[in-house]
Amino acid sequence: MNRSPLRFFLLVFALAIPIWLIGAMAERGLPIPMKLPVSALQAFCPLIAALILVYREEGVGRVRRLLRRVFDQWRIRNRIWYVPIIFLLPLLYLLSYGLMRLLRLPLPDEPHIPFLLIPVLFVVFFIAAIGEEVGWMGYAVDPMQERWSALTASFVLGLVWGIFHVVPDIQANHGLWWIAWQHGVYAVGLRILIVWLYNNTGKSVFAAILVHDTDNVSWSLFPNYGSHFDPAVMGAITAIAAAIVTFLWGSRTLARYRYR
Repeated sequence: MNRSPLRFFLLVFALAIPIWLIGAMAERGLPIPMKLPVSALQAFCPLIAALILVYREEGVGRVRRLLRRVFDQWRIRNRIWYVPIIFLLPLLYLLSYGLMRLLRLPLPDEPHIPFLLIPVLFVVFFIAAIGEEVGWMGYAVDPMQERWSALTASFVLGLVWGIFHVVPDIQANHGLWWIAWQHGVYAVGLRILIVWLYNNTGKSVFAAILVHDTDNVSWSLFPNYGSHFDPAVMGAITAIAAAIVTFLWGSRTLARYRYR
């Protein structure tokens, strides 16, 4: 592949800067219950950057091919992988909630979980996940895996992904400790899991989009639209899950099951 992840990352951040500035000037966030800042619209920057670079480097035909990967579910030949794709993140969030109760960490006295909004949240966050994963996984991750191991590529991509979200979280009034856990530990652990599923589903971008989607939906279903979400607890649980996956499937490819 004649693709430069570094050039892609620089273009993504360059496209995000105007959105960050608009977010800084906006008096209110997006009109949704999750209290996301306007700068959350940066989610579409990776998609735009990937389309620009693919068009310049490979032509219009490759642009259409990249967009078709949004629904490349035909790559998932072993349907058993739909189980972790759909249910892994909800399970981790459920474990996080249970651990928070066990540790008596702050939780709402009257938790509100908007189950009836799940179909709407699924569609909205699916569109947002397209905006990110077509870039991160459809463009950047394969050249990185060709140069490094799958684990190293996941780690680097997870750090870049986390840094990409720092400004919106600052504008959402999150503290540095919250951001460090959310976009340091959790982002890296989650990206390892996404790359693991991507590599084991024939490099399906659709699989990565679904995982990203279920992550956002699960966070929104956390009591009171994620208001009491603790990234330290979730980050620790996700890091353990990523370590187990790395041990069982190997750091080189994350796709060679040890006990096959």
